[in-house]
Amino acid sequence: MKVASSFHNYTNPQDVWYVLIGIPGLEDLHSWIAIPICSMYIVAVIGNVLLIFLIVTERSLHEPMYFFLSMLALADLLLSTATAPKMLAIFWFHSRGISFGSCVSQMFFIHFIFVAESAILLAMAFDRYVAICYPLRYTTILTSSVIGKIGTAAVVRSFLICFPFIFLVYRLLYCGKLIIPHSYCEHMGIARLACDNITVNIIYGLTMALLSTGLDILLIIISYTMILRTVFQIPSWAARYKALNTCGSHICVILLFYTPAFFSFFAHRFGGKTVPRHIHILVANLYVVVPPMLNPIIYGVKTKQIQDRVVFLFSSVSTC
Repeated sequence: MKVASSFHNYTNPQDVWYVLIGIPGLEDLHSWIAIPICSMYIVAVIGNVLLIFLIVTERSLHEPMYFFLSMLALADLLLSTATAPKMLAIFWFHSRGISFGSCVSQMFFIHFIFVAESAILLAMAFDRYVAICYPLRYTTILTSSVIGKIGTAAVVRSFLICFPFIFLVYRLLYCGKLIIPHSYCEHMGIARLACDNITVNIIYGLTMALLSTGLDILLIIISYTMILRTVFQIPSWAARYKALNTCGSHICVILLFYTPAFFSFFAHRFGGKTVPRHIHILVANLYVVVPPMLNPIIYGVKTKQIQDRVVFLFSSVSTC
């Protein structure tokens, strides 16, 4: 009796270069897609750098809300810069090659920044909760020391969650799959290159998403539930509107951040047959430039102090 046998020719992933193909199915439109992405990336960089500069240099903006906003701006700046330049190189110059080490590094920074930004949004929700529910104790609760500890905790938590991703992809056996159907590297995209069991990768990714981002969303919802309960106990409609208006920018940023992120997350894992791949990848590409571009604009439009400082800065420049 002849027994059929098969084997895989395993390769060392560090010895080969991988190919990021951009947006599968839309290769002919890459040059055109790159134009709005490049424009949004430039606006995101200028807007977030300007926002950080204003908050750091203007003493009237040295308040907890603006410190958290500067953290958000820095995270947006890093997220877009970790992805957009390579995307544009793929779309315009067909520079699709990437080493395994570079791919894993990009994967780590993308997930690290995402988890940290989620924690910053939670901190901003806590800031609004304290400001509305305990206004007289606002400055005593959110001291500079507390803000520093919250920022440090966000970074440490993100590192502890995302660092194992590096070991999870390096432990896998690879056997010659070189094409990544995406514009940048992320955990499951790399894991699916392996000729190996990736169950651990899937379970860890889902578990950490629920325990980090999922928990953040739950706590944000709880915070806003308590905020609304306090607001609707205020007898004056004008006072209610003023209190809710201070939360408007944050709510817009939350929706911008979580809605496309969860669409991409669930489409990648469960919507393979119902969501066309090019739609999933296009949304993932826009996700790393649209929120970073819009966040400074939203806060600039909704926050009078920032508006005033921007006007003053440009009027000073024009008179020089």
